[in-house]
Amino acid sequence: MPELPDVVVYIEALETRILNQRLQRIRLASPFLLRSVDPPVTVLEGKRVVELSRLGKRIVIGIEEGLFAVLHLMIAGRLHWKAAGAKIPRRLGLAAFDFPGGSLLLTEAGTRKRASLHLVRGRAALEEFDRGGLEVLDSDLAAFGERLKLENHTLKRALTDPRLFSGIGNAYSDEILHQARLSPVKMTRRLEEAETERLFDAARETLKGWTRRLRREAEAGFPEKVTAFRPGMAVHGRYGRPCPRCGAPVQRIAYADNENNYCPPCQTGGRLLADRALSRLLKEDWPRTLEELEESRHARGGDTAPAQRTGRPRPSRRR
Repeated sequence: MPELPDVVVYIEALETRILNQRLQRIRLASPFLLRSVDPPVTVLEGKRVVELSRLGKRIVIGIEEGLFAVLHLMIAGRLHWKAAGAKIPRRLGLAAFDFPGGSLLLTEAGTRKRASLHLVRGRAALEEFDRGGLEVLDSDLAAFGERLKLENHTLKRALTDPRLFSGIGNAYSDEILHQARLSPVKMTRRLEEAETERLFDAARETLKGWTRRLRREAEAGFPEKVTAFRPGMAVHGRYGRPCPRCGAPVQRIAYADNENNYCPPCQTGGRLLADRALSRLLKEDWPRTLEELEESRHARGGDTAPAQRTGRPRPSRRR
């Protein structure tokens, strides 16, 4: 899912292409994309784009006369800038927004179409899409700490909760926690003052650093390689690969559409984490350290690790 750095770079690319331009036409290829009824699509056509902004992970296109188009790309939605009037791709295409200088195409990979478009009237209507998350880059340490401990959750859950923090998702939360040397399952209200400060600094450095990096990669072009898995990431999407800090293999807990990617020596004192279902199943067979994991691999004839995916664990081979 595109997160804060990705959405910021998308918006910057759009500003040079559609700001102060007239939206000539909206072409919808999927009946599931548009989630609102009023105003109709035709009301926005022919009017100028007057502002672009981010609302959490959403892109907000402000149009004359107090109209707004709110795009949420969800997991697999992507934007593409093509020549004016470009054809919408048959299999992945959802919509096209036509401007004098080109067409903005919206695509979504996969069969589950989750991306959404809402058309609304008036700035007050945007409040419906504001989950209330704190903008980390606009906050100070005190506000961050207060929001972090508002509820007692794991750090991973807290960072990715849009009601608590804005624009942070699965990928960058992994990177933030690795940078801060903190376990993804540590509870927020158990953080010491120094750990909270370390997490705050890591969040700001990670979000700013990746925004700069993605901006450089896009250069003057349109960001076409938006992905949650990037070669320069420390732990996210790097299961089994060496941690860039200590060299130990990155571990993960996978569940549904999300993962916890972490480095045991850097973040958990060398301890391997297991989800509740898998821990109950394997009990004493679950390896607690990287050394035990290595022994388990040899015992299993070279298997890389016990499956850490909820609902599909490998059975224990001990008798």
